Amino acid sequence: MRPLRLFIDTHDKRTETFPDGLTREQFAAFFSTFESACRDEGVVILRSHVGLGDGRAFCLTMAPDADAVRRAHDRVGLPFDDITEVEIADPADTLLRAAVPAG
Repeated sequence: MRPLRLFIDTHDKRTETFPDGLTREQFAAFFSTFESACRDEGVVILRSHVGLGDGRAFCLTMAPDADAVRRAHDRVGLPFDDITEVEIADPADTLLRAAVPAG
């Protein structure tokens, strides 16, 4: 099994990568289809933050590479603004890194 890396992708109605006026029910139905496409590409959806009123979404996934995330989107015709490889950085991570000597 290839190691998985962490990615975030973004969608926004202002750039036409998020459907304007999408309802909670429509999102739920679509998300099920997207989950299947992700599985087919070896992508694991960790979390999606969706602002239906603002028409924006931020999706956190694990995948072997950005191309796998891109292919999952392509399978369902879902455009995106960006796919960015990220690292988790929260206060606990920051404090732990500062406490552990380099080397």
